[in-house]
Amino acid sequence: MTRLAACVEQAKRETHGDHPGAQQQEGESLRARMERWTRADVGRSGNGTQRADSSGAQWRELSAAAKRAASALQGRALLRGEAHALLEGAADIGGALQLAQLHGWLRLSGAVAAGGGGRLRQRRKGGARCLRCGSGEAHMHRTRCASCGRMCAYCSACLGMGRSRECELLILGMPSLLGGAAPAPPPTEAAFARWGLSPAQAAATKTALRFVELTLHSASAGTRQGESPPSFLLWAVTGAGKTEMIFPLVDSVTRLGGQVLIATPRRDVVLELDPRIRKAFPEAKVVTLYGGSEQRWERGGITLATTHQLMRFHQSFNLVIIDELDAFPYVNDPVLHYAAERCCSPVAARMFLSATPPRELQRQARKGRLPHARVPARYHRQPLPVPSLLRTPTVKQMLAMKRIPAALQTAMLKSLNRGAQLFVFVQRIEQTEPMAALLRSILKQPAIEGTSSKDPQRADKIIRFRNKELRVLVTTTILERGVTIPRSDVYILDADGRLFDEASLVQMAGRAGRSADDPNGFVYFGGKERTRSQVAAVRHIQKMNRIARSNGYLEQ
Repeated sequence: MTRLAACVEQAKRETHGDHPGAQQQEGESLRARMERWTRADVGRSGNGTQRADSSGAQWRELSAAAKRAASALQGRALLRGEAHALLEGAADIGGALQLAQLHGWLRLSGAVAAGGGGRLRQRRKGGARCLRCGSGEAHMHRTRCASCGRMCAYCSACLGMGRSRECELLILGMPSLLGGAAPAPPPTEAAFARWGLSPAQAAATKTALRFVELTLHSASAGTRQGESPPSFLLWAVTGAGKTEMIFPLVDSVTRLGGQVLIATPRRDVVLELDPRIRKAFPEAKVVTLYGGSEQRWERGGITLATTHQLMRFHQSFNLVIIDELDAFPYVNDPVLHYAAERCCSPVAARMFLSATPPRELQRQARKGRLPHARVPARYHRQPLPVPSLLRTPTVKQMLAMKRIPAALQTAMLKSLNRGAQLFVFVQRIEQTEPMAALLRSILKQPAIEGTSSKDPQRADKIIRFRNKELRVLVTTTILERGVTIPRSDVYILDADGRLFDEASLVQMAGRAGRSADDPNGFVYFGGKERTRSQVAAVRHIQKMNRIARSNGYLEQ
């Protein structure tokens, strides 16, 4: 046993009352008792003095290492290998972690908690639960473990983030708190003018900001125990400028010394947000996290992350903003919902952003159970383009006949002649390239490509589309969000198909008319019949325009 490990073992014995005099000092803190013990040992006479001096120095070294580990791991939820990567270069990491737990600076546990006793049958009867992602027995698999040699349970729900297993160590850092921070003064009109918000944006942002500041102020008086963090829904139409609306919220919390998280389901949206956040907050430390990120172990005042990365945090953030909460893979994924809740500090507010929130959240908002603000108009104060319905064959039939209907061809040529770029949405991945080839032939336009989630050149094609090197991009719903082309028209083929619901139709339609230079883009729903989803999407858009007009948010 190393000397530092011996110090830890001595600390454990003293904690459990084995050290002389421990029973007399029950009221003392662990730190005070250890310091008293070390001073007593150093003060011994004879040959033991030198040994006591050495033990005292090593104890101080280990204590300092424990403090550094606790600081680095604050607000984190990491497996043992991840913690070692974070603390790379530190001496006796295992001893430092154990001592930090004895001090109460962090918590160590098994990554998978097994019910019942130690035998396999009992564990199966009691069930098992992953303490990292919250998944239960349905996601547990047991195999002969190379580490412990037993039939060890591991979690398949979060396997992509590293193997969480029964014999693995999970380290939970202490939460990030604001202390007794006083609420910031009410924002002035001059402060809002800095962000260049439209009337609709400003009204919603002020409501959200009041919610955040009151929540943090009241929560700092007493921490949340076992309750979900207070949540607010910012329901804003596509192209409303949600990113700009969160700037005052981020500014307020960072000025209070809080930690801010902006999370979104998809990596490409995170990468698009990164330069905008850094430009808006040039003095802040911004950390961007996604699979393969070079900032994986860095800590910043503002963190941008894909929702999967939230599994590595524990009570870390004072403001958690979940963008596009209705998008894949976040929607209907209990693991990501669990992670998004656990990463909230006991002193935290949570903000949901969406143009098409799930029906349950809409219902809660209508009944007054969920604080919310609605933004029914885009920043340029022009109405949302209302889709037109086109009778067209299915994409499969068009590809088989090697032609498209005259009405569709006429509309596409009109869009190209007015200088627009075209989003052409189809339902199936395997149809993107054939449809792109068919359109190149019919429209006599070489700058047409197809892409999907399985296209290895997708990122390059999107860049070319943004740079206007491509005039038409045939794609799946992978591009229904997060991509803005200043002058664009939208064609949704097979709009009557079962894969396109109201929310996806609204999101795809939202690619048109986003620019102040071209606010009246065209949207077409192409299909053999008119479906309930199409009608609902059109009504959704029309309703937002009516609300915006009645509130005076549209220019006359």
